[in-house]
Amino acid sequence: MPLWVFFFVILTLSSSSHCSPPPPLTLRMRRYADAIFTNSYRKVLGQLSARKLLQDIMSRQQGESNQERGARARLGRQVDSMWAEQKQMELESILVALLQKHSRNSQG
Repeated sequence: MPLWVFFFVILTLSSSSHCSPPPPLTLRMRRYADAIFTNSYRKVLGQLSARKLLQDIMSRQQGESNQERGARARLGRQVDSMWAEQKQMELESILVALLQKHSRNSQG
């Protein structure tokens, strides 16, 4: 007897699960229903996690946008403050010059 036939016979005899009858129809239907539920449940969980990820991304972008707006507003206030100080110094120097000119004219 060839060696491969011997192994084939041994494998066939040792695996009794291949020779067992199929499960009853009610058990197969229950498994089928469980499979449908499991697939649908996984799909819903996937959609929920995708929605949460999208919300996280959107909130991060909105937070960054708010931070940028806040930084721009702070920078704008700083520029406005610097501009106001510069204008005040210019006005003070003009006022000092006018006062000096007026005091020279009144003395002489």
